[in-house]
Amino acid sequence: MKKLMIITSYFPPEIGAASNRIHHLAQGLKDDYNISLVTPLPNYPTGKIFKDYKGKFSRKTEENGVKIHRLWLYASVSKNKFLRLFAMLSYSFSLIWFFIWNKIPDKVIVQSPPLLVSFTCMFFLRSKKRKLILNVSDLWPSAGLELGALKENFTYKILKKLEAFNYKKADLVLGQSNEILTHVKNISTKPELFLYRNFPEIETQKLPEIKSRNGKIKMVYAGLLGVAQGIHRLCNELDYESMEFHIYGSGAEEEAIKKLIASQDKAPIYFHSKVTRDELHKVLLDYDLTIIPLLNRIYGSVPSKIFEYAKLGLPMVYFGGGEGESIIEENKLGWVAKEGDYDHLNKVLKTITPELLNTDLKIAIQNTANIQFDFKKQLKELKKIL
Repeated sequence: MKKLMIITSYFPPEIGAASNRIHHLAQGLKDDYNISLVTPLPNYPTGKIFKDYKGKFSRKTEENGVKIHRLWLYASVSKNKFLRLFAMLSYSFSLIWFFIWNKIPDKVIVQSPPLLVSFTCMFFLRSKKRKLILNVSDLWPSAGLELGALKENFTYKILKKLEAFNYKKADLVLGQSNEILTHVKNISTKPELFLYRNFPEIETQKLPEIKSRNGKIKMVYAGLLGVAQGIHRLCNELDYESMEFHIYGSGAEEEAIKKLIASQDKAPIYFHSKVTRDELHKVLLDYDLTIIPLLNRIYGSVPSKIFEYAKLGLPMVYFGGGEGESIIEENKLGWVAKEGDYDHLNKVLKTITPELLNTDLKIAIQNTANIQFDFKKQLKELKKIL
């Protein structure tokens, strides 16, 4: 059987879209390839090595038919840019050491971002005999600029050069949005391009009977509580006259959200911390509606929650702009509010009554997802070009 290596910065037991995406990709390819996967010791999003992996310099295991090499890194979520840079570089150093002492297959999939990590892989693994596949989930450094995490200075220009190098050395680019593929094509015409959405591989859930809500809609957010999602501000801006808001997850804004809830006795906001992905799929079925927010519109970004929630039959309010809006509207998955316009968001929410959120709507969303967001069908097309 042919060998294929996947190099990523995120992998279970870490949570998040990037981790789930690579996990499903590895599982989907293992019947056709002997898969080895290289990833850091798990630390995201807490910035601390998980308990079961502490004190380890590296760990090699086999999980569900995939050989996993977990490498050392300096774990940190510090706001200090030098510490964060060192954290990224530490994994790059571990990768270089790994490349020196291990035979690398002729086919390698590299996850990007982080940009420095993907650059390390593309630079050291480039070879006429090796096929390099770049799996691009976000457009860095431009996404960092839009988020306010980067400034358009000398460092930004260097990162742009690293980004261009990665595209020019790739033989195939997998992009999670059409915007990403357009961006790559504008920089380099060398790589073959393939739209690879983050479709989930989950069984169709049986929808429960809708319970009486006494006129109140139960809206939920589940995921990372980072700066990009802006959940803390969302809690402040929402009109709670006809709804209650439930939150699952963890991240940089977690403590601020807890303090906000504690200081507002009357606002119906409920924090449930994080749960496992399987548990989350069960609890989400008890809610009427979910919201997918982005504090700022990020070119190239399409939240993978869209596809996951559609599989669960959960109606959505999309509040992030960009390509995600058209996916929601074209597939009739819910409602769209103008990005960054909280007044418009509240107006949209007021038009959504409990009567609209009926079983027929949820079944229609689920049926659409099963046809349009088919992971196995997409994987079959990917295998043809790998």
